Amino acid sequence: MPDPAAPPAPSPPRTRRYARNGVLLVAGVLAIAFNLRAAITSLPPLFPELAARLRLPPAAISVLASLPVLAFGVFSGVAAPLSRRFGEERVLGGALGLLAAGLLLRGAAPAVLLFPGTALAAAAIALLNVLLPSLVKRRAPERAGLLIGLYLLSLSAGSILASILAVPVYNQSGGSVPLSLAVWALPALAAVVVWLPQRRYRTVPGAGAGPAARAGEPHESREARQPREAPAVPPAPLKLSRYALTWQVTAYMGLQSLTFYAELSWLPTMFRDRGVSAGGAGTLLALMSLGGAAGSLLIPVLAHRARNQQALIAGTVAASAAGLAGAWFAPLGGDAAWVLLLGVGQGASLGLAIFFTMARASNPQVAASLSGFAQSVGYLVATTGPLAAGFLHSALGGWTVPVAVLLVITGLQLTPGWQAARAVTLPGSE
Repeated sequence: MPDPAAPPAPSPPRTRRYARNGVLLVAGVLAIAFNLRAAITSLPPLFPELAARLRLPPAAISVLASLPVLAFGVFSGVAAPLSRRFGEERVLGGALGLLAAGLLLRGAAPAVLLFPGTALAAAAIALLNVLLPSLVKRRAPERAGLLIGLYLLSLSAGSILASILAVPVYNQSGGSVPLSLAVWALPALAAVVVWLPQRRYRTVPGAGAGPAARAGEPHESREARQPREAPAVPPAPLKLSRYALTWQVTAYMGLQSLTFYAELSWLPTMFRDRGVSAGGAGTLLALMSLGGAAGSLLIPVLAHRARNQQALIAGTVAASAAGLAGAWFAPLGGDAAWVLLLGVGQGASLGLAIFFTMARASNPQVAASLSGFAQSVGYLVATTGPLAAGFLHSALGGWTVPVAVLLVITGLQLTPGWQAARAVTLPGSE
């Protein structure tokens, strides 16, 4: 009989290694997520200053606001092919390097490289957006709901800090545009370092998510220990565009992103036009991101437990519409509460959009392809949001019409969202 007073036996080295690898994976996911919005939300609070210092006309500011979303649409589709060739971990690491390079470039010479640097950074974010949820489902499927919630929480933290600090950094630097833009390369460089341990893995869509992959072992090591077998005939790739469910998920992603990026881009300017200070407008944008953090943390967990997500869709649309209407039409005294409600609705909508790309797929391969398809097409649709809102404001000299248009589009999210929220999945192959 074992002695009850004896100290507990130490954990086997293999178990400790799995735990350490799991912690490193979570740290890497959170570090990447922190950078997915900071490069974008650091710009809108400074749009008036950028326009004045760089002599940019209103049309150029509208294009700058829509440029990240356009890059998301153009480059999201290449994420899945790159991951099949090089592995998800290595593509994610390379994308982090490109993100840091783009942010450094636009800060080094903003008069020349503001637009190219922003485009390069946004292209890198597009790859990160697509592959990170897919990697979570493949490497940790039993904790996917929780990890997606933490991932969205870290994303919101980066967005909040960038919104709050953009104007103070500009003021403390003596109005230095280069420093105000380049400073956001620092968290991207830190994420490169945190992600380095993952580069020894090579998770590819065709490898599945076997026990060793979930435990945190490199994909190459698992292959090396197993006997070689004759290669099986691969199944025919799924033609996603043939399925209505694909377009329903994509339409919801596009409409949700259209309103989100229009509001993200122009909310500080809207409040500054109502008499709010530059710092106050940045803080209100941060409050929207704070509400988004709450919504994005809660919704994936609720969605993972629900049989379908139709009730959640209705609630998020209602919260988004009420928050946007209150932010513009209600008196300024309640602006913080309305913006917070808007953020909860938008964060929950984003969480559901990302959740659908995983839950409506029958396996990780389809999840990666659906995520790439939905984000590529959806973000091209979303590009019209910041552009249209900016042009309508310039043409009409006010925000009432742009806000009314965004409210209509928010309501339209119900149609594809209701269908995408059903408990159905795409097949695994043709």
